[in-house]
Amino acid sequence: MKHFNTPYPFSAIVGQERMKKALLLNAINPGIGGVLIKGEKGTAKSTAVRALADLLPEIEVIQDCVFGCNPDEQNEMCEECIGKSEPAIDVRKMKVIDLPIGSTEDRVVGTLDIEHAIKKGEKKFEPGILARAHRNILYVDEVNLLDDHIVDVLLDAAAMGVNIIEREGVSFSHPSSFILVGTMNPEEGELRPQLLDRFGLCAEIEGIDDAEARVDIVKRRMNYEKDPDCFIKEWENGEEELKERIIRAKELLQSVKIDDDKLKLIARICIDMAVDGHRADIAMMKTAATIAAWHERDEVTEEDVKEAAELVLPHRMRRKPFSE
Repeated sequence: MKHFNTPYPFSAIVGQERMKKALLLNAINPGIGGVLIKGEKGTAKSTAVRALADLLPEIEVIQDCVFGCNPDEQNEMCEECIGKSEPAIDVRKMKVIDLPIGSTEDRVVGTLDIEHAIKKGEKKFEPGILARAHRNILYVDEVNLLDDHIVDVLLDAAAMGVNIIEREGVSFSHPSSFILVGTMNPEEGELRPQLLDRFGLCAEIEGIDDAEARVDIVKRRMNYEKDPDCFIKEWENGEEELKERIIRAKELLQSVKIDDDKLKLIARICIDMAVDGHRADIAMMKTAATIAAWHERDEVTEEDVKEAAELVLPHRMRRKPFSE
């Protein structure tokens, strides 16, 4: 039976190692701040994002909550769920929530019924995309074509883990913590530097120019389209291995240590590369720690820092790190 509801396996994607690494690191540690994937059309950007969701462990959510609140973390709960003493629990997979081009601010953040608030004295909120994105992957294809204000709103929510709506003196907020993935084709225009800087990582990818690898891509895609179930079964072991490795890295992450020498190395790299502000230093520290956890180590090495720099710095400066 042919169906394409199950995403193409992440482990079956040929090449594009930097993009895959950036996505996996954000899956382990969403606090890194998301990833911007820059590349020409047809380089598996969308395929990789949708495949990532299938690797992530199931999560517990409070039943019937529109935000899918976390029953174990009060700071990830809406006001209604905080007031529940023993809420019923559901278990579900994480999802990819798409943000369409042309989305209005109201569609993204949600709307408040001001008339209802005035007449009834209570807030009535219509959830937007940021409500559905909580504890999921928020995928913004062609992010460079979005209105700058909408991108700002997304990045604010991603940084704070909260979506705040204010209309006519009425304010409402709800948790909105998600893995942010933006993709773009640089040929269609760039993002402003101020917005680029707010993505934790950036992976710049190109079409593969190795003939054998390109043949492999075509063969795998042909086999997937011919019999998706059989193809997915072939890659089942690779997918399970990645799933287990993500879980182990998540568990180890809180124990990873980074000493002062590595922090000074991060600072020197950022100074040498003339990076503005301190976001790059913080993102590099978080990324280096996550890389160490991915490799099942509890201490950050110099190599971890340099590997992190390759993902943290490219969109924040004109020349590539360690290019000289």
